[in-house]
Amino acid sequence: MILKQFKTFFSDELLGIYPKTEIDTFFFLLIDEYLKLKRIDTVLRPDFKIEDEPLSILKVAVRKLKREIPLQYIIGHTEFYGLPFLVDENTLIPRPETEELVEWILMEVKDIKDSRVKNQHKVSIGNTSELLSILEIGSGSGCIPIALAKNIEDCTISAIDVSIKALEIAKKNAELNKVNIDFLKLDILQAKKLSQQYNIIVSNPPYVRELEKIEIQNNVLQNEPHLALFVPNENPLIFYEKIADLAKQHLTKNGLLFFEINQYLGEETKALLKSKDFKTIELRKDIFGNNRMIKAKLF
Repeated sequence: MILKQFKTFFSDELLGIYPKTEIDTFFFLLIDEYLKLKRIDTVLRPDFKIEDEPLSILKVAVRKLKREIPLQYIIGHTEFYGLPFLVDENTLIPRPETEELVEWILMEVKDIKDSRVKNQHKVSIGNTSELLSILEIGSGSGCIPIALAKNIEDCTISAIDVSIKALEIAKKNAELNKVNIDFLKLDILQAKKLSQQYNIIVSNPPYVRELEKIEIQNNVLQNEPHLALFVPNENPLIFYEKIADLAKQHLTKNGLLFFEINQYLGEETKALLKSKDFKTIELRKDIFGNNRMIKAKLF
């Protein structure tokens, strides 16, 4: 089969399941992945002959797409904050909204370091020679701690998750991106304390209520790990409450707590943090205009 024939076959097979623009995106990503061809090659090399082995792989990908398996799981990797990440059915696929959370944390870290220098080593969270300590709760693929580690000097970063299989992927991603992360298996809901004090604690915990499943696309609902997605309708902030309690004990003075949140529960999450004695609470919207991130300080 030649390239232009495969493109027609690809579109015909997926029409009615995905929008045309998404089908085109899938096609270009797959020919790049398996044929090392770029978008322009569909114009310049329409008669490129696809050999039997890659054609077979591409047809398997089409069958998986028809079952609404995410493309990232099919090819086994994705990109987050400009970095490569391995993903599989044991990890959520990183979202662009989470990149915004990373960007916010990096801005705050810059401010912290600038303040240390400006105040001649006499600021409330430590001096310029101290390593920043960061904890991420619910690491999944490791996208948040790894992106932070690639962009922050003089810091120690730890990450915990309840899933051994997710931690295996996260460790591979840390090796892939050449960063040092201290990964630990821990069920945060059962934790009575953490191992040390931290300047920053960040979490993107499960926050989708069961009642919101009707809003979730099939490719997510049928493939991504429910353990990392859903919480009970009757207690949707269960992870936020537990993490806030632990943060009260284990944040350094003027330390920061960051959350990614359910877009429908922004005010409720703020109220929860206020009830836990967090004084400075900022709620931010994501690129789509939804309440998505919170920063909080105890003092």
